[in-house]
Amino acid sequence: MPNTKSAIKRARQSVKRAEHNKTQRSRLKTAIKRTMSATDPDEAETSFRETTALLDRYALRNLVHKNKAARKKGQLARHVASLREQA
Repeated sequence: MPNTKSAIKRARQSVKRAEHNKTQRSRLKTAIKRTMSATDPDEAETSFRETTALLDRYALRNLVHKNKAARKKGQLARHVASLREQA
């Protein structure tokens, strides 16, 4: 248990920030799933743009590692390109 006033506040902030980060990561996972499950190339392209913007933003804020963001963007780009080839 925190003993000082500043430690109590710090613990409170930590819980609040952890909850916020959790919702942001969940939003990112949903966006990735939406892009990967898209079957229409145009829909996939739109979803891909939104997801890459999220990945870049969250990598900048250190919510996800920058290499993970780059890897996911590559995977998503390959998926969207494969949909374009099939169409």
